[in-house]
Amino acid sequence: MGEHSTLVVAIINQKGGVGKTTTAVNLATAVAAVGKKVLLLDIDPQGNATTGFGMPKGRRLQSSYGVLLGLVDPQEVIRETYVHGLFMIPSTIDLSAAEVELFGQKDRDSKLKQAIAHLSFDYIFIDCPPGFGFININALNAAGKIIIPLQCEFYALEGLAQLFSTIQSVRNTINKNLIVSGILLTMFDRRNSLSYVVATDVRTHFKELVFDTVIPRNVRISEASSHGKPVVLYDVKSSGAMSYIELAREFLAREQNA
Repeated sequence: MGEHSTLVVAIINQKGGVGKTTTAVNLATAVAAVGKKVLLLDIDPQGNATTGFGMPKGRRLQSSYGVLLGLVDPQEVIRETYVHGLFMIPSTIDLSAAEVELFGQKDRDSKLKQAIAHLSFDYIFIDCPPGFGFININALNAAGKIIIPLQCEFYALEGLAQLFSTIQSVRNTINKNLIVSGILLTMFDRRNSLSYVVATDVRTHFKELVFDTVIPRNVRISEASSHGKPVVLYDVKSSGAMSYIELAREFLAREQNA
Protein backbone atom coordinates (compact mmCIF):
# COMPACT_ATOMS: atom_id res chain seq x y z
CA MET A 1 0.00 0.00 0.00
CA GLY A 2 1.65 3.21 -1.13
CA GLU A 3 1.18 6.76 -0.04
CA HIS A 4 -1.35 7.47 -2.80
CA SER A 5 -3.84 4.97 -1.38
CA THR A 6 -4.10 6.83 1.93
CA LEU A 7 -7.19 9.03 2.31
CA VAL A 8 -6.67 11.89 4.77
CA VAL A 9 -9.91 13.13 6.35
CA ALA A 10 -10.02 16.33 8.42
CA ILE A 11 -12.86 16.51 10.96
CA ILE A 12 -13.36 20.22 11.29
CA ASN A 13 -15.66 23.02 12.37
CA GLN A 14 -14.51 26.38 13.68
CA LYS A 15 -17.07 26.13 16.49
CA GLY A 16 -16.16 24.22 19.62
CA GLY A 17 -18.37 21.66 21.34
CA VAL A 18 -20.02 20.30 18.20
CA GLY A 19 -18.74 16.72 18.45
CA LYS A 20 -15.50 16.86 16.42
CA THR A 21 -13.43 14.78 18.82
CA THR A 22 -16.21 12.31 19.57
CA THR A 23 -16.67 11.83 15.83
CA ALA A 24 -12.94 11.46 15.17
CA VAL A 25 -12.48 8.88 17.95
CA ASN A 26 -15.54 6.78 17.17
CA LEU A 27 -15.39 6.93 13.38
CA ALA A 28 -11.70 5.96 13.44
CA THR A 29 -12.48 3.06 15.79
CA ALA A 30 -15.45 1.81 13.77
CA VAL A 31 -13.51 2.00 10.47
CA ALA A 32 -10.58 0.11 12.02
CA ALA A 33 -13.03 -2.51 13.30
CA VAL A 34 -13.93 -3.54 9.73
CA GLY A 35 -10.29 -4.32 8.96
CA LYS A 36 -8.91 -0.99 7.74
CA LYS A 37 -5.54 0.34 8.86
CA VAL A 38 -6.30 3.69 10.47
CA LEU A 39 -4.31 6.56 11.99
CA LEU A 40 -5.99 9.07 14.30
CA LEU A 41 -4.00 12.30 14.29
CA ASP A 42 -4.79 14.61 17.21
CA ILE A 43 -3.83 18.22 16.39
CA ASP A 44 -5.99 19.88 19.03
CA PRO A 45 -3.86 21.34 21.86
CA GLN A 46 -6.55 20.23 24.32
CA GLY A 47 -5.70 16.64 23.39
CA ASN A 48 -9.22 15.31 23.98
CA ALA A 49 -8.92 12.59 21.34
CA THR A 50 -5.72 11.42 23.01
CA THR A 51 -7.43 11.40 26.40
CA GLY A 52 -10.41 9.67 24.76
CA PHE A 53 -8.19 6.62 24.33
CA GLY A 54 -6.92 6.82 27.90
CA MET A 55 -3.38 7.44 26.69
CA PRO A 56 -1.15 8.20 29.72
CA LYS A 57 1.14 11.22 29.68
CA GLY A 58 4.18 8.93 29.61
CA ARG A 59 3.23 7.83 26.09
CA ARG A 60 2.92 11.43 24.89
CA LEU A 61 6.56 12.49 25.17
CA GLN A 62 6.58 12.97 21.40
CA SER A 63 3.44 14.45 19.92
CA SER A 64 1.79 16.07 16.91
CA TYR A 65 3.58 19.29 17.89
CA GLY A 66 6.91 17.84 16.76
CA VAL A 67 5.30 16.34 13.65
CA LEU A 68 3.66 19.63 12.62
CA LEU A 69 6.87 21.61 13.05
CA GLY A 70 8.99 19.01 11.29
CA LEU A 71 11.06 18.32 14.41
CA VAL A 72 10.47 14.55 14.53
CA ASP A 73 9.80 11.69 12.16
CA PRO A 74 6.06 10.86 12.47
CA GLN A 75 6.93 7.16 12.52
CA GLU A 76 8.59 7.74 15.90
CA VAL A 77 5.47 9.40 17.29
CA ILE A 78 2.84 6.86 16.16
CA ARG A 79 1.43 4.85 19.08
CA GLU A 80 -0.62 1.68 18.99
CA THR A 81 -4.04 1.88 20.61
CA TYR A 82 -5.91 -1.02 22.19
CA VAL A 83 -8.06 -1.17 19.02
CA HIS A 84 -6.62 -3.58 16.44
CA GLY A 85 -5.58 -1.68 13.33
CA LEU A 86 -5.96 1.75 14.92
CA PHE A 87 -2.90 3.88 15.62
CA MET A 88 -2.58 7.38 17.02
CA ILE A 89 -0.35 10.42 16.98
CA PRO A 90 -1.15 12.04 20.34
CA SER A 91 -1.40 15.72 21.17
CA THR A 92 0.02 17.75 24.07
CA ILE A 93 -0.51 21.31 25.24
CA ASP A 94 2.80 22.22 23.53
CA LEU A 95 0.77 22.38 20.33
CA SER A 96 -0.78 25.67 21.46
CA ALA A 97 2.59 27.33 20.72
CA ALA A 98 2.61 26.01 17.15
CA GLU A 99 0.41 28.82 15.80
CA VAL A 100 3.05 31.39 16.75
CA GLU A 101 5.99 29.22 15.70
CA LEU A 102 4.48 28.51 12.28
CA PHE A 103 3.84 32.18 11.58
CA GLY A 104 7.36 33.02 10.43
CA GLN A 105 7.95 29.86 8.40
CA LYS A 106 7.98 29.95 4.61
CA ASP A 107 6.13 26.65 4.11
CA ARG A 108 3.85 27.16 7.10
CA ASP A 109 0.73 25.95 5.24
CA SER A 110 2.20 22.63 4.11
CA LYS A 111 4.18 21.36 7.11
CA LEU A 112 1.64 18.69 8.05
CA LYS A 113 1.12 17.56 4.45
CA GLN A 114 4.87 17.05 4.03
CA ALA A 115 5.16 15.26 7.38
CA ILE A 116 2.46 12.64 6.74
CA ALA A 117 2.91 12.22 2.96
CA HIS A 118 4.77 8.91 3.23
CA LEU A 119 2.71 7.27 5.97
CA SER A 120 1.00 4.08 4.85
CA PHE A 121 -2.57 3.78 6.11
CA ASP A 122 -5.97 3.24 4.54
CA TYR A 123 -7.34 6.30 6.37
CA ILE A 124 -5.86 9.12 8.42
CA PHE A 125 -8.49 10.98 10.47
CA ILE A 126 -7.41 14.40 11.78
CA ASP A 127 -9.11 15.76 14.88
CA CYS A 128 -8.87 19.54 14.40
CA PRO A 129 -9.12 22.30 17.01
CA PRO A 130 -11.79 25.02 16.87
CA GLY A 131 -10.98 28.24 15.01
CA PHE A 132 -9.07 29.01 11.82
CA GLY A 133 -5.37 29.28 12.50
CA PHE A 134 -2.33 27.78 10.82
CA ILE A 135 -2.93 24.41 12.46
CA ASN A 136 -6.28 24.00 10.71
CA ILE A 137 -5.00 25.42 7.42
CA ASN A 138 -2.33 22.71 7.59
CA ALA A 139 -5.04 20.10 8.15
CA LEU A 140 -7.07 21.35 5.18
CA ASN A 141 -3.96 21.32 2.98
CA ALA A 142 -3.07 17.78 4.03
CA ALA A 143 -6.62 16.42 3.66
CA GLY A 144 -8.37 14.95 0.66
CA LYS A 145 -11.78 15.03 2.35
CA ILE A 146 -13.52 16.91 5.15
CA ILE A 147 -16.25 15.87 7.56
CA ILE A 148 -18.09 18.76 9.24
CA PRO A 149 -19.88 17.87 12.51
CA LEU A 150 -22.80 20.25 13.03
CA GLN A 151 -24.67 20.47 16.31
CA CYS A 152 -28.46 20.51 16.05
CA GLU A 153 -28.95 23.83 17.83
CA PHE A 154 -30.26 27.30 17.04
CA TYR A 155 -26.98 28.79 15.76
CA ALA A 156 -25.90 25.70 13.84
CA LEU A 157 -25.79 27.32 10.42
CA GLU A 158 -24.12 30.47 11.71
CA GLY A 159 -20.44 30.27 10.85
CA LEU A 160 -20.93 27.53 8.28
CA ALA A 161 -20.75 30.09 5.49
CA GLN A 162 -17.38 31.21 6.85
CA LEU A 163 -16.17 27.62 6.96
CA PHE A 164 -17.17 26.99 3.34
CA SER A 165 -15.53 30.27 2.36
CA THR A 166 -12.29 29.11 4.01
CA ILE A 167 -12.54 25.74 2.28
CA GLN A 168 -12.98 27.49 -1.08
CA SER A 169 -10.00 29.73 -0.35
CA VAL A 170 -7.87 26.66 0.44
CA ARG A 171 -9.05 25.08 -2.83
CA ASN A 172 -8.13 28.20 -4.77
CA THR A 173 -4.66 28.51 -3.31
CA ILE A 174 -3.06 25.38 -1.88
CA ASN A 175 -5.28 22.29 -2.23
CA LYS A 176 -7.48 22.25 -5.33
CA ASN A 177 -8.54 18.63 -4.71
CA LEU A 178 -10.15 19.23 -1.31
CA ILE A 179 -13.68 17.75 -1.10
CA VAL A 180 -16.35 17.90 1.59
CA SER A 181 -17.20 14.26 2.29
CA GLY A 182 -20.25 15.23 4.30
CA ILE A 183 -21.94 17.27 7.01
CA LEU A 184 -22.76 15.24 10.11
CA LEU A 185 -25.70 16.24 12.32
CA THR A 186 -24.71 15.73 15.97
CA MET A 187 -26.31 16.06 19.41
CA PHE A 188 -29.78 15.49 17.95
CA ASP A 189 -32.37 15.60 20.72
CA ARG A 190 -35.52 13.71 19.75
CA ARG A 191 -37.46 15.41 22.57
CA ASN A 192 -36.67 18.87 21.21
CA SER A 193 -38.57 20.14 18.17
CA LEU A 194 -35.71 22.57 17.43
CA SER A 195 -33.46 19.61 16.53
CA TYR A 196 -35.91 18.58 13.81
CA VAL A 197 -36.14 22.16 12.50
CA VAL A 198 -32.35 22.50 12.33
CA ALA A 199 -31.96 19.09 10.66
CA THR A 200 -34.57 20.00 8.05
CA ASP A 201 -32.92 23.38 7.37
CA VAL A 202 -29.48 21.81 6.95
CA ARG A 203 -30.81 19.12 4.60
CA THR A 204 -32.71 21.75 2.58
CA HIS A 205 -29.57 23.84 2.16
CA PHE A 206 -26.98 21.10 1.63
CA LYS A 207 -29.06 18.19 0.31
CA GLU A 208 -27.04 15.01 -0.36
CA LEU A 209 -23.97 16.54 1.26
CA VAL A 210 -25.56 15.75 4.66
CA PHE A 211 -24.99 12.24 5.97
CA ASP A 212 -28.16 10.19 6.44
CA THR A 213 -26.79 9.09 9.80
CA VAL A 214 -27.61 11.41 12.69
CA ILE A 215 -25.74 11.30 16.02
CA PRO A 216 -28.17 11.62 18.96
CA ARG A 217 -27.61 13.22 22.33
CA ASN A 218 -26.61 10.22 24.41
CA VAL A 219 -25.23 10.12 27.94
CA ARG A 220 -23.15 7.04 27.07
CA ILE A 221 -21.02 9.16 24.72
CA SER A 222 -20.03 11.46 27.60
CA GLU A 223 -19.48 8.54 29.97
CA ALA A 224 -17.26 6.79 27.44
CA SER A 225 -14.94 9.80 27.17
CA SER A 226 -14.48 9.95 30.94
CA HIS A 227 -13.49 6.26 30.90
CA GLY A 228 -10.91 6.79 28.15
CA LYS A 229 -12.87 4.70 25.63
CA PRO A 230 -14.74 5.29 22.38
CA VAL A 231 -18.48 4.79 22.93
CA VAL A 232 -18.46 2.05 20.28
CA LEU A 233 -16.38 0.01 22.75
CA TYR A 234 -17.79 1.37 26.02
CA ASP A 235 -21.42 0.46 25.26
CA VAL A 236 -21.84 -0.94 21.76
CA LYS A 237 -25.62 -1.26 22.13
CA SER A 238 -26.17 2.38 23.08
CA SER A 239 -27.83 4.69 20.57
CA GLY A 240 -24.63 6.75 20.36
CA ALA A 241 -22.47 3.74 19.52
CA MET A 242 -24.92 2.34 16.98
CA SER A 243 -25.09 5.73 15.26
CA TYR A 244 -21.30 5.93 14.90
CA ILE A 245 -21.15 2.36 13.57
CA GLU A 246 -23.80 3.35 11.02
CA LEU A 247 -21.81 6.48 10.15
CA ALA A 248 -18.74 4.34 9.46
CA ARG A 249 -20.80 2.17 7.11
CA GLU A 250 -22.17 5.21 5.31
CA PHE A 251 -18.76 6.90 5.10
CA LEU A 252 -17.11 3.78 3.67
CA ALA A 253 -19.98 3.30 1.20
CA ARG A 254 -19.59 6.89 0.02
CA GLU A 255 -15.87 6.36 -0.47
CA GLN A 256 -16.43 3.14 -2.39
CA ASN A 257 -18.83 4.94 -4.73
CA ALA A 258 -16.73 8.10 -5.06
